[in-house]
Amino acid sequence: MTSGTPGAPGNPDEAASRAGGTAPAADGSKAAPAADGSQAAPAAGGFKRPKPTVVTAGTARPEGGRRAAPGDAPAPARQWPLLTVLLLAGLGLLVVGTDPFPESFQSFRVGAILVGAALLAGAAMRRVVPSVGMLAVRSRFTDVITYGVMGGLIVLLALMVQPDPWLRIPFLEDVLHLTVT
Repeated sequence: MTSGTPGAPGNPDEAASRAGGTAPAADGSKAAPAADGSQAAPAAGGFKRPKPTVVTAGTARPEGGRRAAPGDAPAPARQWPLLTVLLLAGLGLLVVGTDPFPESFQSFRVGAILVGAALLAGAAMRRVVPSVGMLAVRSRFTDVITYGVMGGLIVLLALMVQPDPWLRIPFLEDVLHLTVT
């Protein structure tokens, strides 16, 4: 099998230049040998670029990115970890949007805690469940850290929302007062 790349073992151009003959140039004409006996460089555009690959072969699926249920199960059952996280976060957004506790200003706090809890549940599932389907985005370590830190921060900030915070952290209150005032 011959190859059109220079330096390949079956390349007729290289074989001709090693034998002292002339190899065809890009336009099909013979290139004249140089005075020192070496082969003259082909005309501009003499080398063709290899065709780009259509399918990427080097991208690996994230660990644990297989289906969470067998392939014959319905789609919602195969992606139950992702649906659990999305439904819990959607419930939190629904609580914030509908404002079922308007007199006590607690709707935002409860809804934000639900959104943070959804991310924390995603981190726990990503750590414990071997196959989580589309909940696996990056490596297991990166997903657990990302979901855990984001969920923890959202819950922490929701607990500190004014007025009448459920959690007081003096250092963070001082930072807040320095940035707002």
